[in-house]
Amino acid sequence: MLKKQRYDAFISHFSENMPAAETELHYENPFQLLVAVVLSAQCTDKRINIVTPPLFRDFPTPAHLAASHFDELYPYIKSVSYPSNKTKHLLGLGKMLVEDFDNEIPDTVDKLIKLPGVGRKTANVITSVVWNQPNMAVDTHVFRVSRRLGLVPLTAKTPLEVEKQLVKNIPKQYIHVAHHWLILHGRYVCLARRPKCEACTITHFCKYYSKNQGKVTLEDQDS
Repeated sequence: MLKKQRYDAFISHFSENMPAAETELHYENPFQLLVAVVLSAQCTDKRINIVTPPLFRDFPTPAHLAASHFDELYPYIKSVSYPSNKTKHLLGLGKMLVEDFDNEIPDTVDKLIKLPGVGRKTANVITSVVWNQPNMAVDTHVFRVSRRLGLVPLTAKTPLEVEKQLVKNIPKQYIHVAHHWLILHGRYVCLARRPKCEACTITHFCKYYSKNQGKVTLEDQDS
């Protein structure tokens, strides 16, 4: 199967079967999404959705974060991964949003990555989810699934390489939602150690399945 045929099959399947895919993080505005995504690094969305309701209630704006301090904020997020670092990130993020961005969430990747705790992946999430910009956030699921499907070659060894391949080959209007297609497929079907190939509905264009018939390889486990 040619690359274009594989991308066409991917887009056709998910646009028909999962047209309104979206993040599983709970949020009501761009500020809440930004905080949730920063907290979600190396942590599950389920855990973040447990933590954020009281956090959003008591710190509803960047100004509330900016006016807080470590000992006040830490207890709200102590159950997430790396809570000390993330507490510092949120305090710095709130302060910068107030002082440099007039309490508004920046709408470009270049501006967002200036914020504490915000890397390229987080910036891509915010811009694609909030403003439907054609940016592709590459987390472990997107990295794994896109390589397994054959959308990107196994020689793509970094998230940035995978991002560039996907943005190049997915039509612009689908990029923001394709991010969620890949994440959700990786989260619930194409699992890292034991992919559920027997329950998968896209094995007909999956390069990994064609080659391995559902057997996990060491390379896939490491990816």
